Amino acid sequence: MSAQPQVIHRDHVELVTVYEIGKLLGSSLDIDRTFRIALNVLSVHLGFNRVMIALVQDDGDLHLHSSFGMTAEQIKRGRWANGEGVVGRVFARGAAIVVPNVADEPEFVDRTGAFGGQHNAFIAVPMKTYDGTLGVLVGQRLVGARSRLNDDLRMLTMVAGLMAQSLVLSRNVSEEQARMREETRRLQKVVRGRYSIDNVVGVSRQMQEVFAEVHQVAPSRSTVLIRGESGTGKEAIARALHHLSPRKNAPFITVNCAALSESLLESELFGHEKGSFTGATSERKGRFELASGGTLFLDEIGDISPAFQAKLLRVLQEREFERVGGTRAIKVDVRLVCATNRNLEKMIQRGEFRADLYYRINVVSIFLPPLRERREDIGPLVNHFITRFNKDNGRNLRVTADAMSVLMNCYWPGNVRELENCIERTATMVRGDAISAPSFPCQHNRCLTQMLHHLDKDDAVAPVASTVTAVPLPVPPARAASAPAVTEFPLDGPLRTGPVVNLPKAIERSHGAEEPQGERERLVWALEQCGWVQAKAARLLRVTPRQLAYALQKHKIEVRKF
Repeated sequence: MSAQPQVIHRDHVELVTVYEIGKLLGSSLDIDRTFRIALNVLSVHLGFNRVMIALVQDDGDLHLHSSFGMTAEQIKRGRWANGEGVVGRVFARGAAIVVPNVADEPEFVDRTGAFGGQHNAFIAVPMKTYDGTLGVLVGQRLVGARSRLNDDLRMLTMVAGLMAQSLVLSRNVSEEQARMREETRRLQKVVRGRYSIDNVVGVSRQMQEVFAEVHQVAPSRSTVLIRGESGTGKEAIARALHHLSPRKNAPFITVNCAALSESLLESELFGHEKGSFTGATSERKGRFELASGGTLFLDEIGDISPAFQAKLLRVLQEREFERVGGTRAIKVDVRLVCATNRNLEKMIQRGEFRADLYYRINVVSIFLPPLRERREDIGPLVNHFITRFNKDNGRNLRVTADAMSVLMNCYWPGNVRELENCIERTATMVRGDAISAPSFPCQHNRCLTQMLHHLDKDDAVAPVASTVTAVPLPVPPARAASAPAVTEFPLDGPLRTGPVVNLPKAIERSHGAEEPQGERERLVWALEQCGWVQAKAARLLRVTPRQLAYALQKHKIEVRKF
């Protein structure tokens, strides 16, 4: 009567063991971890003093993969040749072997030194699938009066089957992941070859579109106009156009039109003859001649004077020019690439830029988005700048997650140039090997670029009126008694959005002024009080710098510069 409860207890334990091991193997594809825990469960539930798994390797030998109840030194010695000992025979034949007492088995080979001794039974079963035998599952227990080795064999056979299936699944997934990684690397190489530019970092959709346009336009001779805010990398794109074109072995000449006066710019571009003006002691070639056969990059094309625009138009139309003081026409073969951060269409409406020149230079337009509209590029740009800084300065800096969060949430009015300067400044001043959030000056209200959320020139892309919230401007002290309270807007972070309010009407309603000149007078008064520093005037008027800039532009107030 006492044997029946024991059988029921054994069956219950086996059922629970199979369930636990099956659940464990299905919970993860980490074979090293799941096999190790499964052997632990097997040993604890069924009383095995040692269990192990030996898997076949590429050389055909069996190597110990996982174990329970063995020392590190014993695990290192776990290796069997195909057909060697009991373990090798089980693998070679694909059939289980039960050794009731290892001391009586002459063919037993204990490579590990852990399975010997008297009264130890040794059970080895193959881990088989439809592809063949993958390894061997081994269990050892002390032989007792109530030992039921047949039950142990049946149990280990079931567990070995579950483990074999889990091993096949894990290997298939690993192979698929490796194949996908290789395919991703291959596609990245293809994409990088077609849609990437040296020294220009951009993984966002906007920059990938720019790269595609550059690769499409570069082989042609068309004139290109690169547009975008200051600091977005217009010169880098211009260099890429040159190096990807058939003219890459010819000169690439750059001229900053905003840095030279009209007379100097004419001499710089067209050259001059000897004696054409005071100081012209010899003949000098201009940039057009130096760039013959190559590319001429005219940066800040929107800043040239109307008079010089007419001279430049003739060169673009006729592809010839005369040096300053000369009479001989010189023909050149130059590809022209221009860049500007100004709104040329508005300048044409105001009569500040010639429409015929605009049509000449605006053959192909490439727009560079500001950094705030492609925040996916901030992370790769930061890594690029940090890597370069570490290389140049022999340091090993890294950027923490909280620091990256600060950078991702900045407005970046200066775009990539400002980000580069911020990283270099912070990396230079930081102590230690990590740049964290408190390392940035903006976290201590010491960031000067927070006052540059507006542009002194026309935006390359016209501002959207629906995103601007206008607020009342206060009056000078003599008229401030009747002024209602106004809301103060912080200067850090992006411009707040809200319902559209007409700025002049809001001022007139708040101060009871009927004449439309009231706003202009208050703007001039605030600028005079602050020494014509727009950021200070904005704080005095309790508006954002961008709102102040829009108001100055509307009333055509020329800001004095000292």
